[in-house]
Amino acid sequence: MEIELQEIADFLISVHPFENLPQAVVERLIKNITIRYIRRGTSFIEDFKTPDRLYLLRKGAVSLLSQENKLLGKLGEGDICTFFCHLKKDVEFTINVEEDTLVYTLECQTISHILQEHPEQLAFLQKNSSQRLKQNVVEIQGADTLTSSLMKTPVSDIMHHPVITAQMSISIRDAAIIMSDNNVSSLIILNNKDVVGILTDKDITKRCIARDVLTSSSVEQIMTTNIISAPATSNAFEVVMTMTRKQIRHLPIIDDKKLTGIISVTDFLRREGRNSVYITNAISKAESIETIQEYCQVIPQLQLQSVQMGATADHIGKIITAISTAVTRRLIELAEEKLGEPPVPYAWLAAGSHARREQSSHSDQDNAIIISNEMTPEDDKWFAALAKFVCDGLDQCGYVYCPGDVMASNPKWRQPASKWSEYFANWIKTPSPKALMYSSIFFDLRSLYGDKQLLNDVREKMLKLAPKNDLFLAHLTFNALKLKPPLGFFRDFVLIHDGEHKDTLDLKHNGIAPIVDLARIYALAEGVSEVNTIERLKRLRGSRSLSREGADDLLDSLEFISMLRMKHQAQQINLGVDADNFMAPAEISKLERSHLRDTFKVIQTLQTYVEMRYKIG
Repeated sequence: MEIELQEIADFLISVHPFENLPQAVVERLIKNITIRYIRRGTSFIEDFKTPDRLYLLRKGAVSLLSQENKLLGKLGEGDICTFFCHLKKDVEFTINVEEDTLVYTLECQTISHILQEHPEQLAFLQKNSSQRLKQNVVEIQGADTLTSSLMKTPVSDIMHHPVITAQMSISIRDAAIIMSDNNVSSLIILNNKDVVGILTDKDITKRCIARDVLTSSSVEQIMTTNIISAPATSNAFEVVMTMTRKQIRHLPIIDDKKLTGIISVTDFLRREGRNSVYITNAISKAESIETIQEYCQVIPQLQLQSVQMGATADHIGKIITAISTAVTRRLIELAEEKLGEPPVPYAWLAAGSHARREQSSHSDQDNAIIISNEMTPEDDKWFAALAKFVCDGLDQCGYVYCPGDVMASNPKWRQPASKWSEYFANWIKTPSPKALMYSSIFFDLRSLYGDKQLLNDVREKMLKLAPKNDLFLAHLTFNALKLKPPLGFFRDFVLIHDGEHKDTLDLKHNGIAPIVDLARIYALAEGVSEVNTIERLKRLRGSRSLSREGADDLLDSLEFISMLRMKHQAQQINLGVDADNFMAPAEISKLERSHLRDTFKVIQTLQTYVEMRYKIG
């Protein structure tokens, strides 16, 4: 083969999906390639009457824009443009050639003919980047479902039936006798045939014996009425997540208002061993920080186990976060036992990834306290002691102190509700650099303990202010755009160029964080109260700020890159090293690199669109 053709062949087989094709097929493709050189600022497509063609960029950069001047994508060295192979004839668009560009082109029909015996490669080329990414996520999740024992186990295989029940007119004493005789730790309470409550051994201990309630009283006085239940169609994993998130030990299974069974923590313990339900419940009973610390040591292994079982990145994040929440709540309870009752109502808040339920085993702590406006200056002594106890305890349990001191132990983040409302109003009305930094943290808050209404009231005021202030949203966007996906106009990723993590990709700050930032900006623009990134994107899908296609692309991108990060951390945990967010390209297969590039292109496109909307720069 001539030197020039060999250079083309070498380049072609370095690009997915051409790398594994037989040499004879590669040579057939090369014989049909047309080479074009396009100068910056000139037309990318010379004649629309020519057959539809695929374009492979050898060098240079181009941008594809819709009729509405919306950025559809950017292409650089090594990128394949299949847009014209699926193009509807009535679609109008423009292509800006941003750098002198060298492209190899092939007729779409010719490629289909040459690759007819290679369906995998042909299928790849017949989809655009968004479709390829979505297919990959579906395949990952499909494989995950097959490998996860909990995900493929119907809850009906684990639940108890028939359920031990009693009428609400029964006394506490008689209810206890029924539970003892049947060797159960819970009793479903009925009003005729309707489920109206649940009574557990814990209820009898805490609400009856501890409070000197007569055992002759009706169970109605101490039973739990706001029942959380699940349908029999749920799989065991969904039930585990509900019980973990809600911190409950018994879950009735109800279909069409009919009680069909009940499931308890013990049922899962017998089946799965040390899972998240077991750990969170064990933590909730721990009598010392040292005991909690022991349970926290298994969190990395739990992440490894979850990856091996095939859980999605979203599920893993919620599992790890549920444990963090259990740790925080138990530390607060231990602090209250030591300090006594709080002087006024308060709410302990989680911020950042903990608030969004997106933690991994590699997480620090971000927290705050919102206090009733009834507090006096003297009351802060109690809250300062609470914050010190909890923050020190979290650090002892592996949740290291926040490097930026965004913790309740900092008096600035331990304030009455009126002060928090003032904070948010000032950040929105006067978006200084520091205000924008705080906005990226405190616009993602969740109440973990105490009076949740305190945060709800502050958030409601904030969500009325933010959508009306385009200047604030523009500044927030400008700040968010400082984190760019590590994708240049050249084939290689833009890597960290020095320091401890030289020649690696920062999956968190240059991959996940930009998506989180975009979702937050869209949510604030639309006054959406959801905090979890996936919930935000689903709620915003088809809104004024985010199209359905854009939301779907971001959801797929977030799941792919988060799963890549989780698997990277799982490998590190398996090797006995500390998990981090820095991944060397050598760890990524060619196919994963292709999907990762698609992910980065989605982020890049949506960042450019929001940049244009708020006229940044």
